[in-house]
Amino acid sequence: MAAVTVWRYTSGRVLGGWGPLLCVLLGSLVALLMPLVGVEDQCCATLKGIAQLRCQLWGSSQQPPAVQSTSLTVPFTALDLLPQRSKPSKEMELEAKAALQQALEMKKLGKREKAHKLLVHALSMNPDFVDALTELGTILEEEKDVVQADHLYTKALAISPCNERALVSRDRTLPLVEEIDQRHFGIIDSKVRRLMSIPKGNSALRRVMEETYYHHIYHTVAIEGSTLTLSEIRHIIETRYAVPGKSLQEQNEAIGVDAAMKYINTTLLSRSGAITVSDILEIHRRVLGYVDPVEGGRLRTSQVFVGHHIPPHPQDLQRHMQELVQWLNSDEALQLHPVEYAALAHYKLVYVHPFVDGNGRTSRLLMNLVLMQARYPPITIRKEQRAEYYAALDTANEGDSTLWACPEPARTRPVSTANRPSPSTTEGKTGGEKKHETLACRDRFCLI
Repeated sequence: MAAVTVWRYTSGRVLGGWGPLLCVLLGSLVALLMPLVGVEDQCCATLKGIAQLRCQLWGSSQQPPAVQSTSLTVPFTALDLLPQRSKPSKEMELEAKAALQQALEMKKLGKREKAHKLLVHALSMNPDFVDALTELGTILEEEKDVVQADHLYTKALAISPCNERALVSRDRTLPLVEEIDQRHFGIIDSKVRRLMSIPKGNSALRRVMEETYYHHIYHTVAIEGSTLTLSEIRHIIETRYAVPGKSLQEQNEAIGVDAAMKYINTTLLSRSGAITVSDILEIHRRVLGYVDPVEGGRLRTSQVFVGHHIPPHPQDLQRHMQELVQWLNSDEALQLHPVEYAALAHYKLVYVHPFVDGNGRTSRLLMNLVLMQARYPPITIRKEQRAEYYAALDTANEGDSTLWACPEPARTRPVSTANRPSPSTTEGKTGGEKKHETLACRDRFCLI
C-alpha cells in the first residue's frame, strides 16, 4: 500500500503502503501502534553487549554492513563533479547541539512538548545529528509512536552504523514494528478473500474495473504535472481526438500510459517467466513513445539529478538494471509479501532512474505488474498524495526504504509465500465506509 507510495506517509501500503505503492505507496490503512512494552535493565544490557560486539566484528578497516539492503549500489563515478547536499555550517552545528542540550533539560523538567520542539529545531539545523535523532526517537517511543521512533533510529544508524544507543534502541523497537506489520498484512489478506467472493460477472464490479482504468491514467500523469481532467483523459483514450486548449504533449502522455497498460495486459500478464530488462524497456517505450520516440525504451546517456539524489552514472546503468531484474526474480524478493515486493520494485527502479523522462510512470507500472502477477489488484497513487509520495521516496533514500514500502500503516517485513492468499486484494483501506475501494483486476489493468 500504491503498491506502494510507493509506499507510512504516501498512501497506505502498496495496495500502495513505500503503499508503499503500496499502501501511498500504497492505500490508507490506519496505523495501529503497538503499546510499548517496558524493557528490563538486563535485556538492555544484553542488547548493549550485542551492539558492541557487532561493531567489534566489523572492525575499523571494513565497511560496516548497510542498515537496509533494499537500495542498489551507487557508484562514485565522477562524484566530485556532481552537486552534493550542502552540509550545515559550524554555526548551525553549534546551534543544533545547544538545542539538544536545552531539550534534555526540558525533558528532565517534564516539559516533553518543549523538548520535542527543540529536537525538531536541532534536526532542522543539522538533519544528520545522530544524537538528536536518537533522542527524538526515544521521546516518540515513550509516546507509543513506535514506527516513527524506529524510523529515526534507522536513519541514525544509516549515518553512524556503530552508534551504540541507536543500535540498542532499534533492537528494541524492531520486533514491535514487525508485529504491527504482520497485523496489517492480515487485514490486507482478509480483504483478498472477501474480494474473491464477488462473482466475476457482477455488473458493479465490471463498472468499477473500467472506471479505475481511467483513474490510473489520470492520477499517474497528474502526479507529473498534467492539467488534463479525468473526463478529458477518457475522451482522448476513447476517441483519439485532441482536446482543444490543452497541450498536445500532455495528451500524448496520457495515450502513452494507456498503450503501456494495454501492453502489460495483453503481453506480460498472459506470459509466464521472469521479468527482464527488455520488459521494462518495452513498458517505457510505450510510456514515452508518443512524446519522445527517440528516448522511449532507451537508457539515458546523460547524468541526471533528482533533488538531492544522484542516480547512477549512464555508463553504470546496464549493470544496475541487470542487478534490478536479478533481484526481482530472486528467492529473496519472491518470498516477500506482494505489497512489499511491489513497493520495493518501484523504489529500486526509480532509484536507478534509468531514463531521461517517464521514470515515475514506468516505476508505477512495474509496481502494478508485480502486484497483478501475484494476483493482487493494481493500485493508484493519487495526485493528492504527491507530496507524501515524494516524501516517502526521500525517506527511503535516507536509509529507511521499509517506511517507503508501507508508509501509512507501518513498515513491511517478509512473510512466507505459503501464507500468501491466492486471489487478489484491495488497496488496504480501513473499512467499507470508503466510497471507492480497489477491486480485482482479472481482465483489465484497473485501479482506483
